[in-house]
Amino acid sequence: MTSVAMLSLWLLLGTSPPPTAPVEAVAVEAVDAAAEAADSAAAAVPEVTGYRDATGSTLSHSRGLLRVTMRRDALRPPQGYWAVDVVLHNQGPKALPVRLSFQPSSGEVSHTIERRVEVGARQRVVVWLPLPVSWYSGQLTIEAQGLGPIVDTLYPDSDRSEPVLVLGTPKAFESAVDIPKHEEAADSLFSARFIDDLVDAPRDLALYTGFRAVVLASEASKVPAEVWAALESYVMAGGRLVITRPVRGLETYLPLWKAGSSATAPYGFGSVVSCKGQALECQGLLREVLRRDPSDPVGLVNPVGIQPHMSMNSDLVPLLTSARAPLGRFLLLISAFALLAGPGAWMLAKRRGPLAVLLAVPVVSAVTCLAIIAWSVLVDGFAVHTARYSLTWLDGARSRAATVGLGAWYANLSPEPLKLPVSTVMLPPIESAGELADMDWTGGLTMGSGFVPSRTYREWGEVAVVSSRTRLVAKLEDDSLRVQNALGAPLEEGFVRMGGTLWRVPALREGEEGTGTPEAEPEEDTVAGALVDRAFDAGIRQRLWGVVQPFRADLVEGEFIARVGGPGPMPSSSLPAQLNGAAHLIRGEVRP
Repeated sequence: MTSVAMLSLWLLLGTSPPPTAPVEAVAVEAVDAAAEAADSAAAAVPEVTGYRDATGSTLSHSRGLLRVTMRRDALRPPQGYWAVDVVLHNQGPKALPVRLSFQPSSGEVSHTIERRVEVGARQRVVVWLPLPVSWYSGQLTIEAQGLGPIVDTLYPDSDRSEPVLVLGTPKAFESAVDIPKHEEAADSLFSARFIDDLVDAPRDLALYTGFRAVVLASEASKVPAEVWAALESYVMAGGRLVITRPVRGLETYLPLWKAGSSATAPYGFGSVVSCKGQALECQGLLREVLRRDPSDPVGLVNPVGIQPHMSMNSDLVPLLTSARAPLGRFLLLISAFALLAGPGAWMLAKRRGPLAVLLAVPVVSAVTCLAIIAWSVLVDGFAVHTARYSLTWLDGARSRAATVGLGAWYANLSPEPLKLPVSTVMLPPIESAGELADMDWTGGLTMGSGFVPSRTYREWGEVAVVSSRTRLVAKLEDDSLRVQNALGAPLEEGFVRMGGTLWRVPALREGEEGTGTPEAEPEEDTVAGALVDRAFDAGIRQRLWGVVQPFRADLVEGEFIARVGGPGPMPSSSLPAQLNGAAHLIRGEVRP
């Protein structure tokens, strides 16, 4: 019965109606009750964003006694390389050499990525072939001696959700982080590629570097030693490893890890996130790892290619002056040519006739071209020009170094192929399919044609974890600090925190000894942060954004930071080149 009908009934009976609340109050109470009910319903059904399974599908081929299984739509990380895993099963009685090669579908790019492997008799081998993320499709060719080639077209999974590599099964992952699976990418927090059998996990640093996070959802003891070596190099070079299952003796696999109360521990340039067995806590830690400011650069090091707007933005100018055309001098040559070919030709025709003009104009053109060529030869020469900037984290106890750097290259003539050691990754610009090179991943990485094309500016990022005996030797003597430079390069500036005092290290040649002087603590920034700002300008800091921030942390007892000159510790320094600019920062513990 409505309120109007009740009031009419009370009037007919001659009695006073009971007191009622105003209509507005009733409406407000109804709205409040509805809101409380909605809040209760929302609390009863918590909003959980799931993940999308991006493991992909497989396709099998057979040629004689060789059976091949390949993955057609592997997950593509935002930087570096996406991986094609190919299972080769030789069912014959003899070893079989096999060559895998990949060429992109784009007609403008003719570079080839290849890898060679020998499959023993009745042996099963898993081969991983790293492919640049700027290649969105291409043909994979598998060739074996005495067998017809296998050719198939492959496409990566280029979902925009944050890509995550998971070592373990989906069931183990879901139980550890309590995140359900969604089929639609729009409902997913991230896309995950699972490697169920850890024996088949990649051993190449290049196949981990592009992922913002790698999740270990299996027991640490089940991971092969070679896979652990690649994972540890990935973390030390700036990656984030999330361990979902609590494990004792983690320092056995990650020697730089130190047990503490915090679940996230710094590890070289990267970090290790160790869950304590609680699914909600592990879910929160994983979400925190994947959270990224959209304004930040994508990867550890972000080389850029030549773009039309590079000269307009001071942060994106080429890092080599030799790569910039001498516009002023060329303008003078062109102006002189225009005067001679225009008014000069008219005057010559008036005095000598048309035949003289037909002879003079080609001669003037040839002289102008020869002047430009002479300028190129005399000024640029035939040397390879380079500018190099890097940051290195030393692990002196194990005689190795993790280096993340940036190299700018320019040459009149392309250099010879560059052979690089294992655990070295060359990173091209992300969206520049044409700024790549032939790559051979057999026994390391060999950079072939396209690495530094003739008269073309190139930038390459570099990530490496290699053996190194470089160190800074320091010893307290009474009230002074004796320092010896064993960093393999001239020491230009440095600081050491030792004996509770911050010491400034003088400039020292390689092998030279000196005495440190006490240094006052900076008021606004850390001494390491101030050194980073002095060593790298804004454009270089932007390109190295992913690793600059860990270097800004304050020095702890027994730690040093130093700036050195020369070509630097990046493995590509083995290529003979003329150095046009360099700055290298090295950080680690001093050695007695």
